[in-house]
Amino acid sequence: MSAAGNDTTGRPRRKRMEIFAFLFLTAVMMPAFAVATVGSYGLAVWIYQMIAGPPGPPPR
Repeated sequence: MSAAGNDTTGRPRRKRMEIFAFLFLTAVMMPAFAVATVGSYGLAVWIYQMIAGPPGPPPR
């Protein structure tokens, strides 16, 4: 069992996988989380306004 041999051949693959994971997180997951956050906030405000009424002074 040569652990050193496996480590030297696995390093380029591990580095490539880390770069892929970083790009996936920054290009796919973070924009998806941003859209989900803004969308869920908008949905919460919309539902709140359906229950409490629109903002502004009360009608005369």
